[in-house]
Amino acid sequence: MLPRGDGDGWACCALGHKHWGLFGAAGLLLWHRGSVLLQHRALWSHHGGTWGLLGGARNRAESAEQAAQREAAEEAGLADDSYEVTGAFVDDHGGWSYTTVVARAHAAVLPTGLTGETLEVRWVRVEDLHDLPLHPGFAATWETVRAIA
Repeated sequence: MLPRGDGDGWACCALGHKHWGLFGAAGLLLWHRGSVLLQHRALWSHHGGTWGLLGGARNRAESAEQAAQREAAEEAGLADDSYEVTGAFVDDHGGWSYTTVVARAHAAVLPTGLTGETLEVRWVRVEDLHDLPLHPGFAATWETVRAIA
């Protein structure tokens, strides 16, 4: 079992919503040739059963990019030298934020879900994205973050 990070825990934003990540959260939007790498979230997790980004709570001393890279490595075994970061988008909720770190994969890596947080990890063609039940936060920001690629 992985050690618990100091950012693990629930926080409330100025909008009154409950979010995972005491210091915010971050995820990796990884692109390769018209497809994005998505995680099918475990049923027990917040918004379980939905599809979204590999990601999670930020720890106190890490940047959003570091958090997204750490989470992608923990959840799917992605090495940070297998992709290049090209941008980021901060979804600020007032006192809590989620940062989508956008990156391009050098090749279509075939990761495996390595933690109990993951049912499946797979490449999804952009035109098929809306056929999946998407994590509500990811669905709400998709049009914005897709333009960063």
